[in-house]
Amino acid sequence: MTIAGTMSSKGQITIPAEVRKRLGIHEGDRVEFVLEGETTTIRPAARTDNPFAEYRGALASVLPGTIEEIVAEERAMRGRETEL
Repeated sequence: MTIAGTMSSKGQITIPAEVRKRLGIHEGDRVEFVLEGETTTIRPAARTDNPFAEYRGALASVLPGTIEEIVAEERAMRGRETEL
């Protein structure tokens, strides 16, 4: 199957709706153009954001405040002195 698009004077191409749907891309998503010999492939770009960022600080209410307090608590549980 071949689906065509038209390039504007600024080098912009509107990706046809059927292609966007097939690639699962939406407004604001980035795409990659992969050049291999005579073939060019368009695909969704790899994520650059950290997928774990939303979990940052999730254990803050469970753990003691600072790293020093965590180390001191761990050493106390093991029967060692609390000095770093």
